[in-house]
Amino acid sequence: MVRFSLEVPPRHRAWFTWFQIILVYILIEGALWSQHLADRNRWALAAAAAVVAFVLLDRPSVRRLGLALPTTFGASLVLAVSCVAAMFLIFAVHWAGGEIPANPTWPDLHQVSGYFLWALMQEFILQSFFFTRCEELFGSRNAVWVAATLFAAAHLPSPILTTFTFIAALFFCSIFERYRSIYPIAIVHGLLGLTVAVTMPDSLLHHMRVGIGYLTY
Repeated sequence: MVRFSLEVPPRHRAWFTWFQIILVYILIEGALWSQHLADRNRWALAAAAAVVAFVLLDRPSVRRLGLALPTTFGASLVLAVSCVAAMFLIFAVHWAGGEIPANPTWPDLHQVSGYFLWALMQEFILQSFFFTRCEELFGSRNAVWVAATLFAAAHLPSPILTTFTFIAALFFCSIFERYRSIYPIAIVHGLLGLTVAVTMPDSLLHHMRVGIGYLTY
């Protein structure tokens, strides 16, 4: 049996990495900004297929992808910090005179479980795909800033989500760079995202939508 593999010559590796980042980001933006649902679904499916294909062609280790379970105290620290941050945000809103929850119809139990799964998928795309490739091109520390910027830009034109996701992604990418596991980061992502959802008024969040969905909400 002949085993297929794609070997990119070292002198072309950087160009191929750039190609992967640009192509997937364009596909994601197409999914976010297409006017019709059918078109958005096609762009999203193409983006998901491209991510999976490039990851498989790269043949990375489980550790490089961040799919190994965390084995250090740092993962527990990440969870503790996220809980404190969530409680602080809720306290700050309450102290400022806001109502908790600001949006009483969201999230419900079904949406909460779905959001945590979506948070895990986002972290795979952010860390296992974009961060690892930015790391190849710019080095670990610079990759934190580049990947965080890409992640935040995907949340335009929502001012709240763009700001929050840039700050959060700097933290997420720094933790991933050090501990190489997306699972605790996804839990943090889910906790903080739900905290924002229940503390910020829907008139500003537009039901956590981004892209064309934010403008047409």
